[in-house]
Amino acid sequence: MSNSLVLASALLQNDDVGLIASIFSSTISCFCSGIIFIVVVVGLWKLFTKADEPGWAAIIPIYNYYVILKIVGRPWWWLLLLLIPIVNLIVSIIVAIDLAKSFGKDAAYGVILLWLFSVIGYLILGFGDAEYQGPAAAQKT
Repeated sequence: MSNSLVLASALLQNDDVGLIASIFSSTISCFCSGIIFIVVVVGLWKLFTKADEPGWAAIIPIYNYYVILKIVGRPWWWLLLLLIPIVNLIVSIIVAIDLAKSFGKDAAYGVILLWLFSVIGYLILGFGDAEYQGPAAAQKT
């Protein structure tokens, strides 16, 4: 049950304990989401600066993925593919693999740490010893 449904049901039942619990859980959820957002921005910021892109681009939601596509050498219209269900999963995996290869890592690193656990993967690439080697997608052609 989502937090808003819990809050609504607590209000309708006129139950003070349920209302307080739902407000508390919503607050904790928002706090945790904010922390994760900050960690992702820090990792992307460092990753972007390693690839000679502006670090502030990590803050802007759609533009940051455009910058990632630029780093890996994919065309801008791949952003449109992210709007198509199921296709967006495949495209994001391909981009994660290309991003890993652009920093000298293998495809398994891309799938596991950049796609599945991206929060950790961005931090490792940004603060680790990996160096940007150029767009991986451009090297294929």
